[in-house]
This record gives sequence, C-alpha cells and structure tokens, in this order.
Amino acid sequence: MNLREVLVRPVARHEEPRYQELMDEYHYLGKIPKICETLWYVAHWRDQWVALLGFSVSAWKCAARDKWIGWSPRHQYDRLKLVVNNSRFLILPDWHIPNLGSRVLSLTQQRIPIDWQKTFGHPVVLLETFVDPQRFQGTVYKAANWLYVGDSRGFRRVHQGYSPKPISPKMVFVKPLQPDAQELLCRPFLEYPYCTPGIKLMLNAEQMRSLPRFFFGIPDPRRGQGRRHFLPTVLGIATGAVLCGMRGYKAISEWADNLNQRSRQRFGCRRENGQRVVPSESIIRDCLVRVDPIHLERAIKQWNQVYGEQDESLKIDGKAMCNLID
Repeated sequence: MNLREVLVRPVARHEEPRYQELMDEYHYLGKIPKICETLWYVAHWRDQWVALLGFSVSAWKCAARDKWIGWSPRHQYDRLKLVVNNSRFLILPDWHIPNLGSRVLSLTQQRIPIDWQKTFGHPVVLLETFVDPQRFQGTVYKAANWLYVGDSRGFRRVHQGYSPKPISPKMVFVKPLQPDAQELLCRPFLEYPYCTPGIKLMLNAEQMRSLPRFFFGIPDPRRGQGRRHFLPTVLGIATGAVLCGMRGYKAISEWADNLNQRSRQRFGCRRENGQRVVPSESIIRDCLVRVDPIHLERAIKQWNQVYGEQDESLKIDGKAMCNLID
C-alpha cells in the first residue's frame, strides 16, 4: 500500500449505518450516538475503508488538559467549543499497516478545522483524546505529534455529574491546531471568529460571596414594607449576571433562576419553605430603576479596583449597568 493514496473524508449520511456497524463490531467501546456537535470520518484506500474516526464535544472537565492550557475556570465554560474530542479511532481489521494510523490522524487534523467551521459555524483550535493505558500506549498519537499532558483522574461522566469513585484513569493527549492555541484560549477576551454568540462565563464561589458586600452602603429606595429581598443581594445577582455576559432584565432573571442552592446561598438569597429563592425579574428591574446610579457606579468602581486588576474580564462597565436602568 502506498500511504500517499490514503485519503480522509467525512462519512456521508447514507454511510452512517455502515460506520456504526463497524464501530460496534470492532471498537472495544462500541458505537456512540451522533449527538450535539459530532463529525465522523472514514479513511479510504482505492475505495476501500481502512480506518474510522469520530470527533465530538470536549470533556467538561479534565485537570491534565486544563492545566496544560492554563485557562481560568471563568473562561473555560464558554471556550470548550474550541476544543474537540477524538472520541473514536479504529483501524479496521487487515489494515494494521505501519504508519497508517499517524497518516490518517495527520490528514484528519489538517481538514477538521475547515469541516468544523463549515458544519457548526465556529473554529476549533485544539484536539484532545483519552487513551486507556491498559490497552494502548498512545503510540499512534505520539507518532502524529500529539502531546501527552498527563493522566485523567478516572472519574466518568454520568447522568447526574460524575461517578463517585475513579474507575479507570486515561492518558490525555492534545494536539494544537495552531501555534498560539494555549495563548488564545487564555485571553481575557476573544474576538471574532473565536468568541461565540451569547458569551457564557462563570464566577467562582468567592466572587459570588463578595459581590453583595460592594453594595452594602447603597441606600435602599424601596419602602420598608414588602421588601422580600436584601438590596445588596439583588444588585449582586444583577452584577454577577452582567459579568457572565447577560444583557437585559429577562436574561438576568433567567440567569438568577438557574443558580443552584449553593450559589444562591453565596449571594445571600433568603429562605422560603426551606429553599433559597432568587428575586424575580420585576424585583430586579424595580431595584435597578430606583437605585441611585451614582452610588451604583461607585460600588462597581470599587469592584473593578479589587477584581478587575487581577482579571480584565472581571471588569464591569458602570455604563453597562446604567444602560439597564435607562
């Protein structure tokens, strides 16, 4: 076989049943459904299928990968789309030929940035994969210049989070698709085409707890009767939502509704029937409309002095908050 004659292309829709049958028969993990952002590839030689590959969404958490990238958990949630997982790689029986695997990987990683942009509308800058050391040593990935960055902790994603105990640690390999992949993923702000619509960032526990404290000195413009939510809590939640990319009262309210009980406690939300409750959209709007904008902007400047100096993406524009009031 002349390896130069080996080509890689996406699996056509009418070929997907055959792809799944072969994967189920010959891959030790079997087939996986085509959900979310997924691309399947076939490597062929003179119209004969010699290898199959599957790429899908990246792992939600991977300490070895995240340490290698160096990104902040605040940015990670929004940038996982720029990382793609090589979830399946199968060389079909009778085609275990020297250098075929690295040739197939090389061809795939050359074309996947174009295919991913065309199919899903955003670029990809890093590939990842997990190798079971009890079965393989990652020889093919090493030959294709992938980087071994450490081992996973062995926790498996399950329906309600992660398995309670580690099951089987895997070797973690990554392949940058452009020289500045690490630096790009760690930038405080991303520009087109890397930024995704509806930016979703995260706050850590300490940042959530600290936000209401910056609004303690602001006079409450509401009457004492009927105040169901502490003003610093309302303003802290609104500011937190804006820091996470929300714009408009409805988006802020939806962000608040999605806070879990632990996060609600950090913001100082009141208890009602044993549960922490968040302010409604009307309460958030009422507080932001009636609060003194000068006091609000002063508090935001104090936040920027403490947190914005550490991380530019934690700086909040006082005008952005005041625009919500207008």
